[in-house]
Amino acid sequence: MKEQIVEHKVVHGRTPGFPRIAYAQSGSGTETIIFLHGIGGNKDNWADQLRYFSDAGYRAVAWDVRGYGDSDDYDGAFLFEDVSADMLRLMDELGVARAHFVGLSMGGRILMDFAWRHGARVRSLTMCGSFPSFGKALSQSQREEYLRLRREPLLAGRSLQQLAPRLIASLAGPEVRPDVYDALHASICRLRTQSYLKALEAAIDFDRTEEIRSITAPTLLLYAENDRLTPPRMGQEVQAMLPSARFQILPRCGHLMNLEAGPLFNEAVHAFIGGEAKND
Repeated sequence: MKEQIVEHKVVHGRTPGFPRIAYAQSGSGTETIIFLHGIGGNKDNWADQLRYFSDAGYRAVAWDVRGYGDSDDYDGAFLFEDVSADMLRLMDELGVARAHFVGLSMGGRILMDFAWRHGARVRSLTMCGSFPSFGKALSQSQREEYLRLRREPLLAGRSLQQLAPRLIASLAGPEVRPDVYDALHASICRLRTQSYLKALEAAIDFDRTEEIRSITAPTLLLYAENDRLTPPRMGQEVQAMLPSARFQILPRCGHLMNLEAGPLFNEAVHAFIGGEAKND
C-alpha cells in the first residue's frame, strides 16, 4: 500500500516496490500534469506549479527521481530506462493512463527517453532548457567546464553546501530574487553526493538525438532568455529535430525558469496544454 500524508491540500506519498518513488500531488482534475525536476532539484521545486495547476482544474503531480529528495536510494548506475520504468510505476500507482508532462533540464531528458519508450502514455510534453545529447550540444570545453564546476569539487572532498553558490551563479539569471536564491540553495544542499554524481555521469553519456524524432505527442520547447547552460539557440536545434514542436522563449530569467519566472512559466504551459494539446 502506498504511503500518504495530506498537508495543505497536497498529498505526499511514496510508491510501493523498490526503489520507492516519492511524489506530491494536488487537485483532482480529469487531466494529470506530471512535473520532473532537474539534476540539482527535487519535487519541492514545483510547489508553485502544483498550486497553480490544481487551482486551474488539473491533477498536478511532482516526483523525486530515484536517489533524490524523499525517494529511496539505489545501487548501481543511473540508467534512464530505469527512471522511465519508475515513471510507469508512479503512473500505475496513481491510476493515470496518460498524462501531460513538464520536465526541466534533466527532467526533459527523462521525458525524451520516456516518450520514446512509452509514447502511448503521453498526452503532451513540455521540455524546458533541455537537449538530447551533451556530446552534440556542447563543445568539449563546455563539457569539461560543466563537469569541472560540479563533479571535481565533490571528488576533492568539498561539500554540496560549499558548491551551492557557484552552481547557483552558473544557473540563475541576473535578476534572481533572494527568495528564489534561497530555494535553490536549499535544493542543492538536499542532494545526496553519490546519487548526484551518478546522475552527472549519466547526463554526459545521454544521447537520444535519433530517438526523439519518433515523438508524435504535442510538444512545447520552453527556453529562457538568460540561460547560459542551455541558451535559446539550443532549443532551436531541438526544434529542428521536432519540426512540429512549438518553441517559446521566456524573458528575463535563467535556467531554472519555473522558479525565477513562475507566473510567466505557468501561463506558457497552461496556454499550451489548454490549447493545442487539449484535443489530443
